[in-house]
Amino acid sequence: MKRLNTSIIFKTLLLIAFVCHGFMATAQKKGVKEWPVNGYKFVLTIKGNTDSIMYLGNYYAGGTYASDTARRNSKGQFVFEKKNRPVFPGLYFFTSPSGRHVEFVVYNEMPNLTFVTDEKDWVGNMTVKGSKENEVFFSYQKANDESYRKIQEAKSKMSEEEHKKFRHEIMVKNDDLKMSIIENHPDCFVTLLMNATRTKEPPAVDEKGDSLSYRQRWEWYMDHYFDYMRLDDDALVRTPDPVFHKRVMDYLDHNLKGATPEVLCEYIDKLIERSRPSKEVYKYLVHTITEKYLQSKIMSYDAVYVHMVKKYYAEGNYWSSPKVIDEQIERATTWERLLIGKTAPDLILRDMQGYPHQLSGLKNKYTLLIFWSPTCGHCKTVIPALYKSFEKYKDQCDIAAFAILSEPDSVTRIKWQNFIETNKMTDPQWIHLDGGEANIDWHEVYDIETTPQIYLLDNKKKILAKKLNAESFEMVIKQIENIED
Repeated sequence: MKRLNTSIIFKTLLLIAFVCHGFMATAQKKGVKEWPVNGYKFVLTIKGNTDSIMYLGNYYAGGTYASDTARRNSKGQFVFEKKNRPVFPGLYFFTSPSGRHVEFVVYNEMPNLTFVTDEKDWVGNMTVKGSKENEVFFSYQKANDESYRKIQEAKSKMSEEEHKKFRHEIMVKNDDLKMSIIENHPDCFVTLLMNATRTKEPPAVDEKGDSLSYRQRWEWYMDHYFDYMRLDDDALVRTPDPVFHKRVMDYLDHNLKGATPEVLCEYIDKLIERSRPSKEVYKYLVHTITEKYLQSKIMSYDAVYVHMVKKYYAEGNYWSSPKVIDEQIERATTWERLLIGKTAPDLILRDMQGYPHQLSGLKNKYTLLIFWSPTCGHCKTVIPALYKSFEKYKDQCDIAAFAILSEPDSVTRIKWQNFIETNKMTDPQWIHLDGGEANIDWHEVYDIETTPQIYLLDNKKKILAKKLNAESFEMVIKQIENIED
């Protein structure tokens, strides 16, 4: 499947803007459908169109993808037909090489559809044979486009205040239309789209009439954030970015910004549990959230990745191979030993003169454990800056540094020694250690794939912080020691 690079502004975004206006309705209920089905046939006729080729595509979470190509036949039709290709429910589109497009629905009906329109207005003049779903979908799109046209035309004819009032009136009418669609077509895809973008406002008081605190209102909002979203419906993953993918990311990145790993895991589990009836949504959420926290730069959020693997991969899943699952488990097991609060695995290495040093033998209040190399471009900037911060606080806070050369070969050792001399990193409390000979395979134990890797340990060598640089090290040590600027 080829991802589209064409820049397309989909009219669905306009639909979403109106949907988010704030009306309330009851979420729809519908029966379980047997998806995917094998095979499809879509016949598209655009009267007056001169394109020789047309593409079929679909949405998936945050992206748009091209899945098929058709050339104009002798009847002026574009016929997309595959007899054995799986077809999933969701929002699809036809698009020309220039990027012009029209969307359509595959949901409650078999994917054998005939589309007829003309070049003047692909959406406005569209008819679809044998599809109640698309009849409702295009009917709403046409009404939505007409509302937008009226708003745009009025903009140049009214004052700002008049136009604001006029726009509000149009959107209220649009809300009434949406209410009618939801009530009359509860099982249609348009209703799924509308409900997916809705939110609930938290109450100001509880059942007894007592005022709710900010924390209580936040917790209520978080618990009800996805109330209108059909997380149990496979079609949800094949919708435009703002409908599903972005809302999930906003939930994690904004609503849960600054949350502890424990709180994050609590709300992630609630979200995923609601998606279990849908294989597609469940797969997407587990995979995407696991990868998100595998790549997180926040020092404590590796605990979320460990949680995801232990809960959703260790017992197996239907989309990952045994090899992938084993790799995830192995990495998570390593990361679990290195979580904040854990004791750092002990190390014994030799310095430049060949004398051995043991990490657990350092008696300082704090220890910076550093893996770095002079051949690493990022290290060339981070390590000298970190050294200056270390010099600033080493005596006041009783800090030592256990700095390990991560590429202990003959060429790099010379560069290592020159780098240390050039940057005057000669403080005896900053111990330079050659990583070539050690009591353990520290590359594996500390999962050193990139450098620099910087930890802050306490006097018992428990991990206080990780993924540090000079700035974050200063911030952490000042906070722990209550040092004011």
